[in-house]
Amino acid sequence: MRARPVVAGISLAALASLTLAAAPANGDDPHRQLDTAAAASGAFHAPKLAVAAGFKKTNECVSHPVQGGMGYHYVDPDNIGSLHPGRPAAVLYAPDKKGKRQLVAVEYIVPDADQNPKTTKDRPKLFGKKFDGPFTDIPGLPVHYSLHAWLWKDNPSGLFAPYNPRVKCP
Repeated sequence: MRARPVVAGISLAALASLTLAAAPANGDDPHRQLDTAAAASGAFHAPKLAVAAGFKKTNECVSHPVQGGMGYHYVDPDNIGSLHPGRPAAVLYAPDKKGKRQLVAVEYIVPDADQNPKTTKDRPKLFGKKFDGPFTDIPGLPVHYSLHAWLWKDNPSGLFAPYNPRVKCP
């Protein structure tokens, strides 16, 4: 798990607002991009702060019977299509042993430019990593690519794996 210092005198919501609005994309340096993503999402350790910033709460904990879980997605529709590391489309929360939601990851969602799942020449890239997909199986979303970054919970499957075997849904 990545630890982040708390900035005294600035609320986490205010810090998130400033970070999301002003953080540079940091060019193509994956380490700096990850730092930007962590700084922006770190302001949302409490789910209510994500909701206050415009993320829509979901009550479905996403999991796979073999690969593990993703957790609960809180989605900001305005960030769908963003390739800016400080503007993820979703922040993900997993339940702890008492059922409290803990920040675990971010997800970037980018619509497929030609909406043809058989072509991939428009596959986006962030953090030096190509997105997964294209996907056609999520109601309400067009054909799209996605990329997860497990910034707040160690994932034995990898930093960018879609599922984390350490995430368990109720």
